[in-house]
Amino acid sequence: MHRQHLFFTLAIGLVCFVGQVALAADAAPKVTGFQPAANDWPWWRGPNNNGIAAADQDPPVTWSETENVVWKTPIAGRGHSSATVVGDQVFVTTAEEDRELLAVICLERKTGAVRWRTDVHTGGMDKKGNKKTSQASSTVACDGERLYVNFLNHGSVVTTALDRQGKQVWQTKVADFATHQGFGSSPALFGSLVYVTADSKTGGAVAALSREKGEIVWQQLRPEKANYASPIVLRVAGKEQLLVSGCDLASGFHPVTGSKFWEIEGATTECVTTMVTDGERVFVSGGYPRKHVQAIVADGTGKTAWQNNVQVYVPSMIAHDGYLYATQDGGVASCWKSDTGEEMWKERLGGTFSGSLTLVGDKLYTTNESGTTFVFKANPKQFEKLAENMLTGEAFATPTICGSQIFLRVAEFKDGKRQEMVYCIGKK
Repeated sequence: MHRQHLFFTLAIGLVCFVGQVALAADAAPKVTGFQPAANDWPWWRGPNNNGIAAADQDPPVTWSETENVVWKTPIAGRGHSSATVVGDQVFVTTAEEDRELLAVICLERKTGAVRWRTDVHTGGMDKKGNKKTSQASSTVACDGERLYVNFLNHGSVVTTALDRQGKQVWQTKVADFATHQGFGSSPALFGSLVYVTADSKTGGAVAALSREKGEIVWQQLRPEKANYASPIVLRVAGKEQLLVSGCDLASGFHPVTGSKFWEIEGATTECVTTMVTDGERVFVSGGYPRKHVQAIVADGTGKTAWQNNVQVYVPSMIAHDGYLYATQDGGVASCWKSDTGEEMWKERLGGTFSGSLTLVGDKLYTTNESGTTFVFKANPKQFEKLAENMLTGEAFATPTICGSQIFLRVAEFKDGKRQEMVYCIGKK
């Protein structure tokens, strides 16, 4: 059955390939029918899929509970998804475990007022996993017309499309899923497709779904191993590649057909970070059972350019101007030369980190699990801290930076009760 299934999906992928315009050699990753505005952050890792905001943005460097807060809005339930911002809307996911509700919430970008809420799943919530995990850790992707979101429900990874008013358009089961630490893979968009990974100890898949109707266009089966990384489409070695790490593999797929450009034994079993690139190499990192950062030449040769034993397990890295910046889970910031791996500097920030780095201009932003955001220069010569900003509480999401504003998700604790908040930080 597996062999027949693979032949079937390959045939569909080839038909899809014939029916689409070939990927131009000099084209940047694009989503059919959608061009993100300069002030948008439409999906996980931002408009260019690399965690880098538009260079002309000018968000605050300093803030507090009262300084430079444009608005803050309480959110029911718990979630670690980052804010997705398109036009005048802000989208986050949440899980109410006591009511077994998995939902998408839309906020008014200007005021933070709740515009609508859609309960995507009722019942069937999987409450197992690491104590840090949430059942709403997947960040929404938006193509300007629809939203795409992943949830784990009734033992399966399910992708749902909503319109901009919160009405369900389609819903597709991608794969069965056996919970180990949890599930948090975010969807990626390219061309006319949405990509989903579902890796678990009972097997899984990398799947490409039609954005229009939700049917599975192609899929590649995965090893029976736990893993948490999100797929990403980046331009590497002169072509767009769908990149996936973990399950003791690092892989580059043709984003339209699903055929493998290359695959090597690399990374480690359990990865959370999303791959980044300097254009020639891709960078993977993991935390179990091996702690490492690895640079792979992504031209099909399967060559490892360099690697080290630094633990960058959860926070995704930034590749910028020939250097690789990372925040280790244990609270140390590092900078390496991207072609050789030479360590330029490392500096202890403090705290434990789950949120990823975000770059705007020459400034890097990263938030630890206690709600403190560190701002430092993307300077390979030395570590240069610019600010340390505290919003007392608990934070696992990555800062979203667009329109010269920062959208942060922080949980406050008052009278023994946990209350999630979405903050809009901006100059006033």
